[in-house]
Amino acid sequence: MPPGHRAPGAATDNTQVHALIDRRNAATRGAVAVDLGLYAGCTAFAAFTAVGSEFYGFRIWGWFATAAYGFALLHATWLLLSGTRANRGSGPLARLRSRWTPIAVIGIVGMLAPLAVLVVRRLTGRDWLNTPGSWSAQPEVWVIERAAKLLFTTGTPYTDIAALGRAAVVNDYTPYGPAMALFGLPRALFGDSPLTDARLVFALTAVLTVVGALRLLGWPHRAFAIPVRAAQLAVIFPLTAYTWAVAGPDLAIVGLIVLGIALAARDHAGWAALVLAIVLSAKLTALPAVVVVAVLVAARLGARGLGRFGAVHLLACAVLNIPVLLVAPRAYLDHVFLFPAGLAEVVSPAASPLPGHLLASAGSIGRVLGYVVLALAALAIAAWLLRRPPRTAADTALRCAIALATATLLVPATRFGYLVYPTVLLGAALCFSVAERTARPEDHTGDDHPVPVDRP
Repeated sequence: MPPGHRAPGAATDNTQVHALIDRRNAATRGAVAVDLGLYAGCTAFAAFTAVGSEFYGFRIWGWFATAAYGFALLHATWLLLSGTRANRGSGPLARLRSRWTPIAVIGIVGMLAPLAVLVVRRLTGRDWLNTPGSWSAQPEVWVIERAAKLLFTTGTPYTDIAALGRAAVVNDYTPYGPAMALFGLPRALFGDSPLTDARLVFALTAVLTVVGALRLLGWPHRAFAIPVRAAQLAVIFPLTAYTWAVAGPDLAIVGLIVLGIALAARDHAGWAALVLAIVLSAKLTALPAVVVVAVLVAARLGARGLGRFGAVHLLACAVLNIPVLLVAPRAYLDHVFLFPAGLAEVVSPAASPLPGHLLASAGSIGRVLGYVVLALAALAIAAWLLRRPPRTAADTALRCAIALATATLLVPATRFGYLVYPTVLLGAALCFSVAERTARPEDHTGDDHPVPVDRP
């Protein structure tokens, strides 16, 4: 071929590659613009928490998180002002320009650092004092650790309210199933130290279960790049970040739900049933997720698969609950059912201004109306599941997110922090969606090398 001439298709190929890169650049600019708004909101929330929360742990988290989210906000601003490019090459500057850089900073500065500070400061021993301004951990942490100690000494994780010899207070109750006490075992076995703080067990459980779920669905793989947006929703969003630092049980539970979804989507019905039995035996509010996963199993494996799932799940729940129930049936009923339902000697303090609580606050008519709305919402979700059952992990995570968000919004005794469940599950749905489809043709340049780009 004469010098200076190209093969007939070369110009067309180069044009297509440049068009692809242009589309990637435009998509990245749009994603960074969304990042800017997200980090601005997160920074404002963290700053407000730092100066306005009544809880010491939340304030400490707020100061660290304000710095971390503030860096992320400046980073997104820099990317927009300097021009975002999909194909950035390699080297330190390329890594600095990555949309994963602020996520790493938030993880270290806004999550790990405040957790470490609060775990160490907790040795001052101000748990159980009626002084939220001095708590280095939220009450659920020490309540769960007490439950583990009681399980060893009495055979039940629940305080006998009738035998207290005084009026009960809210922290006398343990509004969780018996399996939740397992997270307090290190402190019960090895005593008080920073390394036995239940928050570390919650965090480790959350990390291991999510990594296990991703591994089940094919990660790491070049066709499975975890979306930045998924990490923003599931990991560094304030609901997750402050729960990680000051409490943590909800992260362990949602991590187990994610693992159960992945197991069921890979047709490991028995293992999924076992994992979800632990979930339900730790926190009854996870029941909607168990139902959604059961529908997934039925859709994929039919009646026999659902039967196997149900048998293993019921057997595991029986093993985890019946021994405790037999030791102290009244205490089990008081803590697990009556207190969360608002029927115990002390009313649950879970009362965020969400629709279900607002309806319940309007008197007996409002409470009845609230339960009617909740029942109608449950029926609508059940009809949706039966009419269009989920068949993939992504669909299942999305349905679980919707079901748990609905429950959080409409149940009378609820907390704003419980919205961490749908937030994490939405991030998981994004990850699962990427994992469950093959690499798209437009993700490649034509020479079998993927375009280096931060997925939105």
